[in-house]
Amino acid sequence: MNHNNLPRKEYPRPHFTREDWLNLNGEWNFAFDKENVGEKEKWYESTNLPQKIIVPFTYETKASGIGEEEFCSNIWYQKQVAIPQEYEDKMVLLHFQAADYITKVWVNGKYVGKHQGGQIAFSFNITEYLSENREFNIVVKNEDSYSCHQPRGKQRWQDQNFGCWYVQTTGIWQTVWLEFLNETHLETVKITPDIDTESVEFTYQFPDAIDVSDNLSLKTEITFNQVPIKSFHIDVNRGLHTAKVNIASDHFDWKVVLWGPEHPNLYDVIFTLYKNEKVVDQVESYFGMRKISIENGNVLLNNVPLYQRLLLDQGYWQDSHLTPPSEEAILEDIEKTMEMGYNGVRKHMKVEDQRYLYWADKKGLLVWSEMAATYEYSDEAVQNFTEEWMEVVKQHYNHPSIITWTPFNESWGIKNIYTDVKQQQFTEAIYHLTKSFDSMRPVIVNDGWEHTVSDILTLHDYVELGDEFSERYKGFENIVGNKIAFNKHKHALAQGYKYKGQPIIISEYGGIAFNSEKGWGYGNQVKDEEAFLKRFESITQAIKDIDYICGFCYTQITDVQQEVNGLLTEDRQPKIEMKKIREINLK
Repeated sequence: MNHNNLPRKEYPRPHFTREDWLNLNGEWNFAFDKENVGEKEKWYESTNLPQKIIVPFTYETKASGIGEEEFCSNIWYQKQVAIPQEYEDKMVLLHFQAADYITKVWVNGKYVGKHQGGQIAFSFNITEYLSENREFNIVVKNEDSYSCHQPRGKQRWQDQNFGCWYVQTTGIWQTVWLEFLNETHLETVKITPDIDTESVEFTYQFPDAIDVSDNLSLKTEITFNQVPIKSFHIDVNRGLHTAKVNIASDHFDWKVVLWGPEHPNLYDVIFTLYKNEKVVDQVESYFGMRKISIENGNVLLNNVPLYQRLLLDQGYWQDSHLTPPSEEAILEDIEKTMEMGYNGVRKHMKVEDQRYLYWADKKGLLVWSEMAATYEYSDEAVQNFTEEWMEVVKQHYNHPSIITWTPFNESWGIKNIYTDVKQQQFTEAIYHLTKSFDSMRPVIVNDGWEHTVSDILTLHDYVELGDEFSERYKGFENIVGNKIAFNKHKHALAQGYKYKGQPIIISEYGGIAFNSEKGWGYGNQVKDEEAFLKRFESITQAIKDIDYICGFCYTQITDVQQEVNGLLTEDRQPKIEMKKIREINLK
C-alpha cells in the first residue's frame, strides 16, 4: 500500500511483517468529552466529530494540530475507512501500537471491545462488523485519569508540570493500522538464540480456533546476508509448536555470526504457512545470535565482559512528546547517542516504539527496557502493573538490542519497599514472572536503590565531583553492606536482603545543566562548556576508575520540558561538541 503522505508511514511492527496492511495515521475527526456524555448520546454512531486531529499524535502536542495541554479524561476519534478491493475476502485486524489508557472501539456503530494499558500494542478482529461494501466507520473512545494506580511513567497527575513529571499523554500515541490475513495464519513466534549450542529455538503460536485437520505445514527459512543457512518444515497439528535448529553454516567456517555493538549481525527468517500445499500466510522476521549472562560480578555479552556506557533516554520530543515524530528522528537519536561514545541507552519510564527497537537492533545499540511506573501501592496497582508488564516482555522479547529488563525504578509505586515485606514480595513476584518468560536477560528490581532480588545492583548518585564520588565508593563493603547511604540517604538493598555478588552499575549520574531560569538540572548549574566538561570528566572518570563498577548511565540525552540537563536541547542541538563527550567516555 502507498503510505507516503502519512505521518509515521513506516511499517509499525518490523519484527513480524506482512505485505498486506493499511496505515490509518493522518487526519481523524476528534472531540473532547469533558462531561463524559458521549456514550449516553451515542457518539459512537457519529460520522462527523467537530474537531480534527493528526494521528498518532496526542491532542496535547503541537504535532496533533490541537496543542491543548489541559487534561481531558474522555476523548473521541472517528474515521471513515475503505478497505481496498483486493482484501475483500480477508480477515481484518485493527491494530493500535499504543493508546493511553482505556480504549473502546466501535465499528459501524457496533461495540467491538476495549483494552486497558497505555504502553503496549493491541488489536481487534473487526471482520464481522464490516458492511458488505467493506467500507466502515470507526469510532474510538479513550479514557484516562490522573490515577497513580495506573502505570503512567513520567506523565504528571496534576494540572501543572512539577519535578521530573511532564505533560500527560492521552489517547492514541502510536500508529493505528489494519492488517489483512486469512483465518488460518501464524499468530506469533518467540525466537530464542543459544550461542553456546549454535542453535536457535522457535516457539510458534497459532490461533486457538485453528483447524488441525486442514493439512497444515509451516516452512521456516533462515538466511544471513541473503545466503541460505537453514530451512525446515513442521506439520501443524496443534496451536503451539516448538522447534530448535542448529544454524552453524559452512558459509562461515561452521560458526554462527554473533550480534553485538561492534557487529550488529542479524539473521533474516521467513515463515510460510501452507494449507493443503497452498500458501495461506507468510511472515518475515529476524533475530540476533547473542547471549547476556552474569559471572564474577560482570555482565557478559557473548561470554565476554561488557562495560556498559549508557545514556538515559526518556524518549520525548518537543512537538510530539512521547511519539517519535518520524523514523528519521529515531535514527538521529540513535546515531547521536553512538557518536557521543555511548554503547547503549536506558529507556526511562517509557516502553519504546518498536521502530526504535528495530533500529537499535540494526545499529547495535544496547537497550535497557523499563516499565512506566505507578505511584501508589494497592491491589489495583499491582494488577494493572503486572498484566501490562508481562505483555511488554512478551511483545519485545525478540529484540536482540534489549539486554536488560527494568520493571521498577527508585521505589516509585513501592515507596515503602525498604521495610514493607508486602511490597518486597510484589517485586520478587515480578522478578520471577519475568524470568519464567525470559530466562535470557537480567532483571533489575528497583533500579537505583533498595533492591530486593535483582540480577544487577544499580545505584543512582548525583554527586557533582569525582573526588567525593571516589571517597564514597572506595569502601565496596560499605555500599553493598548498607553501612552507608547515598543519593538523598538511600541504601543499596532493602532490609532483609544481602548482596550476592551481583555486578554493580551506576545507572544514573550527572544531570549537569547550563545556567537557566527556565528549568533545572542536578546540583549546581554550569556557566559554559569548559565548566561543563571539567565536571563531566571529573565524575565520569571517577566512576570508570573504580574496578568493581562495570558500567554507568549518564542523565540524559536531551532536555525534556522543564528538565534542562540534556547533552542535547529538546530539538536535538548539541550543547557541547559531541566529539568531546566521546573522548571522555572512551578515554
